[in-house]
Amino acid sequence: MEPKRVLVVDDEEDVRETLKNVLKKLEYEPFVAADGEEALDILKEQQIDVVLSDLYMPRMDGIELLKRVKAANKNVIFLMITAHPTIETAVEAIKKGAYDYLTKPFHIEEVRMKMSRAMEKRGLTHSLKWASGLVWALIISIPIWLVLGIILASLLD
Repeated sequence: MEPKRVLVVDDEEDVRETLKNVLKKLEYEPFVAADGEEALDILKEQQIDVVLSDLYMPRMDGIELLKRVKAANKNVIFLMITAHPTIETAVEAIKKGAYDYLTKPFHIEEVRMKMSRAMEKRGLTHSLKWASGLVWALIISIPIWLVLGIILASLLD
């Protein structure tokens, strides 16, 4: 099983490096970007499972990045990072498609727990898509098998 890929987007280098090291220890494959533009470039080149993005950054804030990421790939799980959490920003991020958010300063256990939940959600989404495809395949194939059965039965009579 290949490691899950996580993109960390933060304008603070120490935050990027800390999260990169924590994610490596948790057996994720981390990528880092200093701003939203750099993140979008990485997303064009790499298949990313989860984006951890700071809310407030120069050039492009986390909400704008969230909108662009979700427009390009709605299956990417997005976690917002903020040092100044408010109900308003949390609600706005969730409405725009963020799965959850981390507050700075964060603890390793909090990162582990939120990443684990994000990966569970990603796995459930894939499982539901697979199950839905299987159901449609069965719905389509059952009438075909019934028709073939009727034709074969009539030939044997």
